[in-house]
Amino acid sequence: MGLLRSLVMLSLLTLILWLPSFNAQSTNSARALDALLQDYAYRAFVLPRTGIPYDGIVPSNLTGIKIAAMRLRSGSLKSRGVRMYKEFGIPEGVVVQPYVERVVLVYQNLGNWSWRYYPLPGYTYIAPVLGLLAYDASNLSATNLPELDIMASGNPLNISFLNVRSAPDGSIAKCVWFDLHGFPSLSNVTSGNVCSTIQQGHFSIVVESLAPSPAPVSPTPSPPNVGPGPSGGGKKKNSKIMWPIIGSVLGGLLLLVLLSFLILWAQKLKQRKKVQRMERAAEVGESLQMTMVGETKAPAAMVTRTQPTLENEYVP
Repeated sequence: MGLLRSLVMLSLLTLILWLPSFNAQSTNSARALDALLQDYAYRAFVLPRTGIPYDGIVPSNLTGIKIAAMRLRSGSLKSRGVRMYKEFGIPEGVVVQPYVERVVLVYQNLGNWSWRYYPLPGYTYIAPVLGLLAYDASNLSATNLPELDIMASGNPLNISFLNVRSAPDGSIAKCVWFDLHGFPSLSNVTSGNVCSTIQQGHFSIVVESLAPSPAPVSPTPSPPNVGPGPSGGGKKKNSKIMWPIIGSVLGGLLLLVLLSFLILWAQKLKQRKKVQRMERAAEVGESLQMTMVGETKAPAAMVTRTQPTLENEYVP
C-alpha cells in the first residue's frame, strides 16, 4: 500500500507540473513554422548582396505565406538602420545580441494562416500577422538556427500595416505583439495603422470580438442588466483550443495510472519469484526425521557421528 500511495502521489505531482506546459505546447507549431521559414528564406540567397531583400518561396502546403530575407552588417544596422524593409521601418541604434558580424532579418507575412499559428481568443484579426526575426548570417545554408535578440536603443521600430480591414463600429483597434514564447501584449495603434516595437517578434492589429446584438422584440419589461457576456466567437474558439488540451490531460492521467499499476504488478511479481526461490531452496536441503516426544513432534538424527568412549575403558 505504501508503494501504491507513493506512485499515486508521483502521478498527481507529474500532472500538476505538466499542466503549465500546455501553454508552451500551444506555441510549438509556431516555433516549428519559424524554423521552417528560416530555412526557406535562406534558400533565397543566391550570390546575395548586403542590404538587398530577397523574396523566398514557401512549400506548397503553406501557400498564402510570404517570406523574405535580407543580410546586413551588425555595425551598419546599428549606425544606419533600414529605412523600409517591407512593412518594417528600422531606425538607427538597433543592437544585436549576442554580437555577430553579419545578421539576416527574416520577414514573415502569415496572411490567412495568422489565426492558425497565433490564436487570440476574444479578438479578431483585421490585419495579417507579420514577423521579423534575426539570425546569424555566417552560414547561409544552416537550418534550425536560434534567433538573435535585437533591441532598439533609441527610437522604436515601426510596422506600417497595408492590408487592414475596417474595424466594426464601436470597436477599438489594438496592436498585438507576440514574443518568441507566444505570449501576447496589446498596445495602442498610432495614426495610419502603425504599430511600434523595440524588439523582434510577430505583430498584427486586432479588435475585440463582439457578440451580435439581439433582434428587437415587442416592448416588455427589460430584465436586470447583468453585463455583457463572453462573445460567441470567443466561446467557439476557446472550445476548439480547450478540447485538445482536456483530451491530452485525461490521456496523460490515464497513462500515468496505468504506469503506476504496471510498476506495482512488477513489484509483486518480483516478490512472488523471491518466495518461490526460497521454497525451492528449502526443498533441496537435507530433511530431518521427525519423532514424537510426548505429544510434540521434534527433529531427531538417525545415527550419531561419533561413538562415545568412557575414560576408564581406555587401555594404553
